[in-house]
Amino acid sequence: MSLRAAGGWHAIAYSLRRARRAGGFLALLRRLRSRNACKTCALGMGGQRGGMVNERGHFPEVCKKSIQAQTADMQGPIPESVFGTASLAAFATLSERELEDLGRLAFPLVARPGDTHYRRASWEDAIALASGALAAAPPDEAVFYSSGRASNEAAFLLQCFARAYGTNNVNNCSYYCHQASGVGLNRAVGSGTATVSLDDLERADLAVVIGANPASNHPRLIAELVRLRRRGGRVIVINPLRELGLVRFRIPSDPISLLFGSNVSDLYLQSHIGSDAAVLVGMLKRVIERDAVDREFVETRTECWADAEAGARSSEWPAIERATGLSRARIEEAGDWCAASRGTIFLWAMGITHHAHGVRNVLAIANLALARGMVARQGAGLLPIRGHSNVQGIGSVGFTPALRRDFQSAMETAYGFRFSQTPGLTTFQTMDAAAAGRVRVLLQLGGNLYGSNPDSRHAEAALGRVETTVFLSTKLNTSHARGRGRTTVIFPVKTRDEEAQATTQESMFNYVRLSDGGQPPVGPDVRSEIDVITEIAARVLADGPLDWRRLRSHAAVRSEIAKVVPGYAAIGSIDATRAEFTVAGRVRAAPDFATPSGRARFHATPLAELSVPPGHLRLMTIRSEGQFNTVVYEEEDIYRGQTRRDVVMMSASDIAARGYSAGDRVRVASSAGSMEAVVSAIDIAPGNVAMYYPEANRIVPRVIDPDSGTPVFKSVVVSVERARAASLDLAREPLAAGAPAGEARPRDTR
Repeated sequence: MSLRAAGGWHAIAYSLRRARRAGGFLALLRRLRSRNACKTCALGMGGQRGGMVNERGHFPEVCKKSIQAQTADMQGPIPESVFGTASLAAFATLSERELEDLGRLAFPLVARPGDTHYRRASWEDAIALASGALAAAPPDEAVFYSSGRASNEAAFLLQCFARAYGTNNVNNCSYYCHQASGVGLNRAVGSGTATVSLDDLERADLAVVIGANPASNHPRLIAELVRLRRRGGRVIVINPLRELGLVRFRIPSDPISLLFGSNVSDLYLQSHIGSDAAVLVGMLKRVIERDAVDREFVETRTECWADAEAGARSSEWPAIERATGLSRARIEEAGDWCAASRGTIFLWAMGITHHAHGVRNVLAIANLALARGMVARQGAGLLPIRGHSNVQGIGSVGFTPALRRDFQSAMETAYGFRFSQTPGLTTFQTMDAAAAGRVRVLLQLGGNLYGSNPDSRHAEAALGRVETTVFLSTKLNTSHARGRGRTTVIFPVKTRDEEAQATTQESMFNYVRLSDGGQPPVGPDVRSEIDVITEIAARVLADGPLDWRRLRSHAAVRSEIAKVVPGYAAIGSIDATRAEFTVAGRVRAAPDFATPSGRARFHATPLAELSVPPGHLRLMTIRSEGQFNTVVYEEEDIYRGQTRRDVVMMSASDIAARGYSAGDRVRVASSAGSMEAVVSAIDIAPGNVAMYYPEANRIVPRVIDPDSGTPVFKSVVVSVERARAASLDLAREPLAAGAPAGEARPRDTR
């Protein structure tokens, strides 16, 4: 299917089809309109003004991602007969989509050493197994991990339990996503989150979107870019892949846009994968040449400008052109637009962070913004586009290996215990420790640790060495199939809109929203995340330091958050006032930076160029329009014209140069291994290719950005050769009568 614009009528038709699967349009509408924060991206929808309302109160705000997540949660329970029929080996053959489509988890499951199947367990047995494993493990050999799906309350409680238990092994999914953003922003401006509010997007006249595809991953953000252009602003996109939704989009809630379509970008720079810092240095070089540096701001509000200026001036245009694959004229045009702008917002996502120099990329963005004085003023600033709806919130409430000094001191004073002096493991370090047999217990609050790791073979082996793995999950994913421990416990938990008590979430704009819950749960045997956490904590730490039974009250948890979490004092009264709030000290409307000197800091950012041997290509892994993070809802990626996920997307010129045709089967190889894929033509910068995440994780090497620990999912050097013969594994064990058995897929050979 060929589209001339993303979104629009096909999105509406798709939504109606999903609604039918979920029990009808009215049932879906009731869930979407409930007073609960959106379950997908961190843009910020829902809350006390009702669902489908953004932080400014604008209605209707909804997208396919919201509908996909909501209808998936509205599935019925997985029948117990499925677990009796299907072996653990059978589950391991299923794809992310097939596991997602099985339905909701509705009762505890356990698999012990030697078991061939998951079996249903009572809550008492499952709690006893999990708490017994933690009680027996040395604290430094236990790890606590969370996805961005969790509420602030659950994440805060679990990290409190971990600290009191005696470990700092507390990490979250952002270490594989935006950790480079947090590190870079802290170095530059003293805060690891956005410096802007949603209102600032209404005041900007230029948006620079770098290494992000909001049309697929954050569709409601496209409406903001279209509105910016309508009032005379401009949008620059820097992305190796020409994304349909970043060129033209039909906004379903906007009648004019729906009928005629809307242009999204004005200048589209298709640079080489991993060359963003070089593009930004070139733009800064042009700003300097145009004498467009905000000298007063730089001299009075920043430090170390000389280093950044010297680096930009000394960078030669031939080197910039070679690194980026772009002409000097194109980069200069982008620099000219920055020089002329009265208010610029820089937006980026994983295309910036998933590199061995991810932090350097973020610093290059900050350098350009600071040079123009586009930080700490209205209508301008820095905006990392966060993926999951509360990934920022769980970090805010302490679900990280190390806390700010004032946060840690407040906890120690309030609860009377001392933090462990052993530094906590990052996510990548956790996998190393697991591979070495140094993780006895791994407790996961949502997420898919197996599916989010590079080098899938290593990930499966490492996680398989964990003695006891405990999941708090709503549905099955590949971690439950291929990332199990020797003993595995799965607790079925409620979604945020099924909670009996209110929870809170934080958007990428530092805005805390209240979710009321109250929707009917999938079954009588699912429980609140907080009930599970407090029950385990009460058994492991029966003598304190917290009254875990009292903290089954979410309001009581919020009172504790208000006491100790920096910037969160307002959450203590939210139950009475229902007043949602912006976290104090984050959004910068005045240049008072939270750095040691009180000034923003420039950093030298040398040109970064991925070394590609002759005949090799640069690979980036990407999400499809039919998925969210590791969750795959649909095989089809309609915006890119793909109907399957085992594809390697190449430019027409690269396909022709290698003598291939679309549909040919090839072997894609990296230093981590190889896999078969089908050639597909797409508009991507020559010399670069793209494949789908998480399927292509098997060929992503275990290389990280040393400053942030973020894997290089978008900086992989690969060779592509014609496959000798298709090797299909047709042996698929059926799950149960009527359950999806999946399609045959190529065997992974290394």
